[in-house]
Amino acid sequence: MLFQGIKRYIINTALCVCAYCAVCTVARAQHFDIEGPRKKVTLPFKFVRNSVIVPVTINGKGPYNFILDSGVGLMLITVPELVDSLNITYKRLVSIPGLGDGDDAKAYITGQLDVGVPGIKGYGISAAILKQDNLNLSGFVGMPVHGILGYEFFNNLIVQVNLADTVLNIYRPKDINNIKKKGVKIPLLIEEKKPYIITKVSLPDGSSSLNKLLVDLGAGHALSLDYLVQKRGMPEKFIAANLGVGLNGPITGFVSRAKQLDLGGYKILNPLTSFPDGNNTNIKPAIPRDGNVGMEILKRFKITFDYSGNAIYLKKGNGFKEPFEHDMTGMEYYAAGPGLQHVIISRVEPGSSGYDIGLERGDEIIAINFKPVYRMSLEEIDNLFKSRHEKTILLEIYHSGKTEHVVLTLKRRI
Repeated sequence: MLFQGIKRYIINTALCVCAYCAVCTVARAQHFDIEGPRKKVTLPFKFVRNSVIVPVTINGKGPYNFILDSGVGLMLITVPELVDSLNITYKRLVSIPGLGDGDDAKAYITGQLDVGVPGIKGYGISAAILKQDNLNLSGFVGMPVHGILGYEFFNNLIVQVNLADTVLNIYRPKDINNIKKKGVKIPLLIEEKKPYIITKVSLPDGSSSLNKLLVDLGAGHALSLDYLVQKRGMPEKFIAANLGVGLNGPITGFVSRAKQLDLGGYKILNPLTSFPDGNNTNIKPAIPRDGNVGMEILKRFKITFDYSGNAIYLKKGNGFKEPFEHDMTGMEYYAAGPGLQHVIISRVEPGSSGYDIGLERGDEIIAINFKPVYRMSLEEIDNLFKSRHEKTILLEIYHSGKTEHVVLTLKRRI
C-alpha cells in the first residue's frame, strides 16, 4: 500500500489485496516458524525506498525479493513468469476488484507452496499470482522484486524491525523475555489478518479525533486518512496528487499535513498526510477504518509486532525528529530497461517546478548535476529532489527525440 510523488504505490496494493482476500478462502493454518531449536533468528534485509525487502525461497527455488507488508492478508507473487518456473500445478483464476480506473485485475490462487526465508519455514502457505504485473514493483523500487509477504509472516512469531541495523529479530512468543524492554506498548487489534491501532489525530484547524489506523509496513507514505474529505473537508493548504497505482489503475486524491499524530505517547508533528478523494473504488474495506500509518513514520522507530499478545512496541530511533518533506519537483518516475538503469518520468503534476520547465510523461532523465542516473539509486534521486526549497538542479533529459539540459528549481508546495 508510498506517496510523495513517486513513493506512493504500496498503500493501494494493500487495499486492493484486502479486496482480493475477501474473494478467496485461505486456510487458517498458514504460518511461519523458526527452524530447529533456536530461540531467535536475525535476518538482514534491504531497505529501499521505504520498503523492507527480504529473501524468500519458493518450492526450492530462489531466493526471490519480497516486500514485507503488515497491511496484506495473503502472500502475493507479482511476477507472472514464476508460474512456470516454480512448477505450480494447481492454480485457480479469479478476478480482483479494487482501487483504480481500469478493469478488474486477474490472479491465480495456488495450492500450498514450500516457502521459507533464512532460518524460518512456512507451513501451509498459499499465494496469489498476478496474471499481469500491474504493480511494477521492480520499477518502483529500482531492483528486482517478485512479490509481497504479509500476515502469515507475523501471525505465529514476534517480529522486530530494526531499521538502524537493517535486520529483523524474530522470536517465538514463548522464547522472548521482557518484551516491555522493546519499547512503549500500544494495544493492537488483529482483524481480517491486519493490525489496527486506535489513536488520536489532530488537524491544523485545531480539531482532533480518535481514529482506527492500519499499521502498514508496506505503505511508504507517512499517514493516510481515507474518508476525511467526505466527513470534514480538506485542510486549508493542500495539493491535488496522484496518490498511487492500484491493481486496477491510478488513485487520485490530495496531499496535505496533519498537525499531530499520537503514537503511544510519542508526538509525531506535522506529518505529510494523504487524502484519497473517494472516487476511485467500487468496494469498501472489509474492516471499517479511518486510514493507515505507513513507513515514513514507522521507520523512525524500532518496531516490534506481537500479534499473539495483541500489541506493538515502539522505541524511538535516531531519525525521530527529522522533518517530513514532500517531493519538490512534481515528478513521478520509475526504473526501466536492462538492469533497471533508465529513469523514466511517468507523470508531472500541473503547477509544479517540473511542469513549469516543460517536463512531460515519457521523458527520460539521463543525468542529474552531471552524474549519470545509472550510477544513482532511485532513493538517492528521491532524497535530492526533496532536499531544500529553491535549490537549483541541472537535469539532462531525453525529450522529443533529442537530449536537452534544463535547470530545475525545487519548490516546496506543502
